[in-house]
Amino acid sequence: MSFRHKGLERFFTQDDARGIHPSHVRKLRQILTYLDVAVIPADLDLPTFRLHQLKGELQGMWSVSVNGNWRVTFRFMGTDVELVDYLDYH
Repeated sequence: MSFRHKGLERFFTQDDARGIHPSHVRKLRQILTYLDVAVIPADLDLPTFRLHQLKGELQGMWSVSVNGNWRVTFRFMGTDVELVDYLDYH
């Protein structure tokens, strides 16, 4: 898995939550666990994740909900997840 968001990468690799919203820690841990083992987008199709494919400039990317406007975005290259990002859409 490769990351765009360095704070999210540090959280995943070192369990260091600096750079992410404290109230998102639990949900992000769950999302990253699923992303780590996912081989197709459908592996992330859980009701609480609200998985959807992005359009326009972000075509080819997928998004799951963290909380409110916060999302984790990513894409699949074969069976690998890459470009994992954590952002506030608004």
